[in-house]
Amino acid sequence: MSKVEAQVESFMAEILAGTDFELVDVEFVKERDWYLRVFVDKAGGIDLDDCQTLSEQLSDKLDASDIIGGAYILEVSSPGIDRILKKDKDFVREAGKCVDVTLYAPIDGKKSFVGELVGRDENFLHIKDVAPLPRDKVAQVRLHIDF
Repeated sequence: MSKVEAQVESFMAEILAGTDFELVDVEFVKERDWYLRVFVDKAGGIDLDDCQTLSEQLSDKLDASDIIGGAYILEVSSPGIDRILKKDKDFVREAGKCVDVTLYAPIDGKKSFVGELVGRDENFLHIKDVAPLPRDKVAQVRLHIDF
């Protein structure tokens, strides 16, 4: 985690203290421009007004601290219904749900799997009816969406 991401997590902890919001993730990434993306959720989901309020509060803290030297785009949003699972608490909360797993390189000729999340431990991701997947080979785990 970058210094910026760690500081933003700290700012968000202050902003969200005493609320029913949960900080899901923070990304500070260079695409065409620099983007600071903050993903927040709460029971029942968040709406545009929530995002705007949180964005304004975070923007004030970022401006006061000047931790980001150059230009960037701030985005505060929901993690979406196909949210990425990263933290241990994500895997505990979403156990039993269907997930899409993408690997860095194929295992037994397959680079992606869809199945029921059983859980994860220190070394492996466990998907029902799939051999344990080494965590260091897992690129991404997302909630699966049926269309």
